[in-house]
Amino acid sequence: MSSMHVEPQPGVFPFTPAPCPEPGIAPEPERREEPDKEADPGRDPQHGKRVAGKSKGAMESMKEMGSAPIPEVKSNIHCLTIIGQIEGHLVLPPQNKTTKYEHMIPQLVALEQAAEVEGVLIILNTVGGDVEAGLAIAEMIASMSKPTVSVVLGGGHSIGVPIAVAAKYSFISDTASMTIHPIRLNGLVIGVPQTYEYLDKMQDRVVRFTTMHSNITEKKFRELMFRTGDLARDIGTVLIGKEAVEVGLIDAVGGIGDAVNKINTMVDDWKQRRKEAVLQ
Repeated sequence: MSSMHVEPQPGVFPFTPAPCPEPGIAPEPERREEPDKEADPGRDPQHGKRVAGKSKGAMESMKEMGSAPIPEVKSNIHCLTIIGQIEGHLVLPPQNKTTKYEHMIPQLVALEQAAEVEGVLIILNTVGGDVEAGLAIAEMIASMSKPTVSVVLGGGHSIGVPIAVAAKYSFISDTASMTIHPIRLNGLVIGVPQTYEYLDKMQDRVVRFTTMHSNITEKKFRELMFRTGDLARDIGTVLIGKEAVEVGLIDAVGGIGDAVNKINTMVDDWKQRRKEAVLQ
């Protein structure tokens, strides 16, 4: 009786498995190549294409900050944000959104010195805060030689008013609000006449600075500051959008697009003046 001889074929019994890699040698990973569209124009271009994931830095930002990273844009305009409560000499509770004046002052000095920065755009959404700290920030913005434009979005209340008008040109969005009220003290107060005199001098500093850097008169500003009836628990006035422009406090109603266009125009004029001064 003759026996049948079967030649082994790959994938057909009897199957001879491929030899296992030796210990300590990792198998070579499978390589995926991009399809060649010119060689095979009828092939699906998505077939076999790698899908690029997020970079490690983007994933870390999502994990730590809960937001996607902001794309870096090369620009001669620096955006400065003043948000939350302006923190002064006392540290506020950690749950408060704050703008620390010890961070803002060195940054403003650096912006004044940086040759690549030709204009500063200030975005405000603040409830106010420490009077001296806010006034120090406003004084530094007002004394900058470079073009500055401020935009009040949401609100620019209390000591945020002098900061908003400190820029060479100011905008307020149509629905943003600004609260003008007298200076108030909280915490331990020494009940002596000198305390009232000091408070009155601080009030005069804020009034003088605001009227000097805006088109509102001192009489009108004090009238809005001491008006009764607008606020439930205090004296003062709330101005919304166009109202702040009508009294002369803010220059124009507008948003971020208007502010960017304005500061670009101011930067062009500033560069032209510098060029003419060098030629002379």
